[in-house]
Amino acid sequence: MIGYISDNLLIPILDFFYGLVPSYGLAIVALTVVIRLALFPLSAGSIRNARRMRIAQPVMQQRQAEIRSKHASNPQKQQEELGKLMKEFGSPLAGCLPLLVQMPILFALFATLRGSPFADVPYTFNIKVLPADQIAAVEPKPFNSASHSIFLSSSNHVPVIGTLEKGTKLGVDDRETVNLHTREGSSFASVLADSENGDRFQPNWSVTKGETVVSVDQNGTITALSPGDATVEAKIPGLAARTGFLFIQALGQVGFMGDAGVNWDIAILVAAFGASLFLSQILSGMGMPPNPQQSTANKITPVMITAMFLFFPLPAGVLLYMVVANIFQGLQTFLLTREALPDNLQKILDQQLAQQALTVAASPGGGDRLPFEPKAKK
Repeated sequence: MIGYISDNLLIPILDFFYGLVPSYGLAIVALTVVIRLALFPLSAGSIRNARRMRIAQPVMQQRQAEIRSKHASNPQKQQEELGKLMKEFGSPLAGCLPLLVQMPILFALFATLRGSPFADVPYTFNIKVLPADQIAAVEPKPFNSASHSIFLSSSNHVPVIGTLEKGTKLGVDDRETVNLHTREGSSFASVLADSENGDRFQPNWSVTKGETVVSVDQNGTITALSPGDATVEAKIPGLAARTGFLFIQALGQVGFMGDAGVNWDIAILVAAFGASLFLSQILSGMGMPPNPQQSTANKITPVMITAMFLFFPLPAGVLLYMVVANIFQGLQTFLLTREALPDNLQKILDQQLAQQALTVAASPGGGDRLPFEPKAKK
């Protein structure tokens, strides 16, 4: 499903925007906005539900405890009353369904941005070499890699699959050639021969694991040398992998640290991602009574995720998408937090804010006090 959505929905949209403005960086921005607008009703439902549950949760927990205590000996009545409570305030799980529905599209978008034309496309083959006396008992089963759309130009891209006809299990001294081909069966080599700039998309073959187990030549022929496990990789260059955008040196560049030192464009993108995530979390709490635990999580979570992405191997194009998506999410959250609440929830919120104001007024200097700080002296 992920590949189908990518090939039949996302890449055509990408082609359309690149046709309007010949910039793959702008195409990423436009594609992100279009997908976020299309998913707006689903994500809006999740944001609304999270906002309502944040208000209703204390009351719901209290009412649930009362119902379970009052009807402890009558499970049927207990379930009936809990059902009425859910009908009154809604279910905490209601916001999960919209997220699950949009996940295939988001995964497909992520896969699209990690592949051609924005990054070099790897085809990985895990090979197991067996002794000659064992391979005779193995039934050959063809192995097909995932399909990837390879961009040969801005208007020409073909889905390419890697196939091992005899499978991934070889005997010592066996030779097997990986067949890179289109879905229609044409060899990738013939496609490149018919392309004006085909030479620049020749796959680069290498053994990434088990160099003493197998060898591979630049025609994709694998030779089994000795028993063991090995990994062979073919990497096809991405059309725009080395294309820059604004301050980004290359959309396909991966990693905070490079051979020449710090990749500052990646560092800026990761910092922008963390800042936009932090801002989005602040906006989600607008108009809500302060929650010390939630406030602490809102401060720690962006820092942890940002630190993780400093060393997580994501291409610059994917990070650009994540920054734009977070900014869009922040704007969406800001708009939705200004919506009127149902009367029952607005009444609860007013009571919570009034109680918070009384608590702060009764504790001079305590409003800004952390849990482990001493109370202000009178």
